[in-house]
Amino acid sequence: MNIFLQKAKIVWNDPVLRNRILFVLFAFMLFRVLANIPMPGADTAALARLLSGEGGDLLGFLNIFSGGGFSNLSIALLGVGPYITAAIIMQLVGMMSPKIKEMQRESEAGRKKISMYSRLLSVPLAAIQGFGLIKLLQSQGVIGQLSTFELFTNILIVVAGSVLLMWIGELVSEFGIGNGVSLVIFAGIVAILPGQLFSLYQNLLVDTSLIPLYALFLVVAFAVIYAIVYITEAERPIPISYAKQSRSGGSQIGNIATYLPLRLNQAGVIPIIFAISVLIFPQMVAQFLSVSSNPALADVGRSILAGLANLWIYGGIYFVLTFLFTYFYTAVTFDPKQVADNLQKGGAFVPGVRPGGQTEEYLGNVMTKITLVGAVFLAVVAVLPVAIQGMTGLQSLALGGTGLLIAVSVTIDLIKKLDAQITMREY
Repeated sequence: MNIFLQKAKIVWNDPVLRNRILFVLFAFMLFRVLANIPMPGADTAALARLLSGEGGDLLGFLNIFSGGGFSNLSIALLGVGPYITAAIIMQLVGMMSPKIKEMQRESEAGRKKISMYSRLLSVPLAAIQGFGLIKLLQSQGVIGQLSTFELFTNILIVVAGSVLLMWIGELVSEFGIGNGVSLVIFAGIVAILPGQLFSLYQNLLVDTSLIPLYALFLVVAFAVIYAIVYITEAERPIPISYAKQSRSGGSQIGNIATYLPLRLNQAGVIPIIFAISVLIFPQMVAQFLSVSSNPALADVGRSILAGLANLWIYGGIYFVLTFLFTYFYTAVTFDPKQVADNLQKGGAFVPGVRPGGQTEEYLGNVMTKITLVGAVFLAVVAVLPVAIQGMTGLQSLALGGTGLLIAVSVTIDLIKKLDAQITMREY
C-alpha cells in the first residue's frame, strides 16, 4: 500500500504525467457522451428484443467494441470496429505484399504510413458496415423505413461517429498513456459492467436460490482473470549466445548469454475478432433472407438463424474458428526465417542448433507447440459465455470472456507503461 501511495504521489506531483492521465479521463467522458447520443427514429425496445433473441451473442460482440453504443443505437454505433478491421487487413496485406511488409519493418515513417492507410481504409469500411447494420435493423423493425436521403444521412452519421472515436483514440495515444484505441474499447467494457451487475442483483432479489450459483460464478470469474494474466505474461525463453567479438585495441568479449522471449499468446485477442467476423456475416445474411418475400429464401434464412441460435452449435463453430485463426495470425506476425536471419546477422545462435535453416526450423517447431496452448486458451475464453449460458440458462451470467480478456490485457499494458513513466522520473 505504501508503494502504491508513493507512486500515486509521484504521478500527481509531476505535471506532465498528471496532465496525461487527466487527458485520458477527459477522453473517456467524451466517449461516453457520444455513446449515449441516440440516432433519430430508433426503437430501443425492439433492439433489446433483438439482442436477447436469436443472434444476441453475435450482436453483443458489436456492442463490446462500440462501448454500449450499439445497444443505445447511438451515433457511436460502430465504435472503433472499422479501424480495427482496417488495421487487421493492412497486416494481412503486408503478409502478401513485399512493399507493405518492408514498410512495416522499416523506420517510424513507414509505420506512420501504414497507420495512415489504415485510417483511410476505415472510412469505406465504416460506410459498408453502417449500411449493413442499418438495413439489418430495418428488417427487424428497430429502425423504420427510410428514404434515400435519410438512409444516406444515417450512414454519414455512423461513419462520422466511428471516425471521431478513432480520432479520440489517436489523441489518447499521443497525449495520454497507452494505446488509445484499446483504451476506448476498455472504457466501453467498464461502462457496461454496472448494468450487468445490476441485472444480476435484480435476478437475485427475485430468486434467492441463485446465491450458490452466483458464488460459483464469482470463483470462476476470478479464476478466469488469473488465467488471463498468467497466459498474457507467459513466455518461452529461447537461450541465445553471441560469439566472441573483437574490440579496438585487440581485446575480445567472450560469449554473451541471453534469451529470446516467445510469447505463449502471440496473437492477442485478434483471432477472436476474426472468428466473430466470420460468424456475423452469415448471420446478417440470414436476417435479410428471413424477411424475404420468397418463401424458399425465407426458410433458408430461418434455418440458418435457428442453427446459430443453438448455443452448442454456435459455441462449437466459435471454438474451432478461434483455434484455427490463432495459428493463422501467429504465422502472420511471427516469421521464424526473419528471426533466424537477424540472429545470424548479429552473430547470435541458439546453443546446440546450427545458424540459418536449422534455427528457423527449431523456432518454428517451438512456436507451433506453444501456440497450441495459446490457441486452446483463447478458444476456451471465447466460448466461456456461451458455455455458462448453456449450462445455467441465465443470460445474465454469461461472463464476457472476450470483454474480460480485452479489459485485463489493456489494464496490464497500461500499468506497465505508467510504471515505466514513474521509474523514469524516479531515476
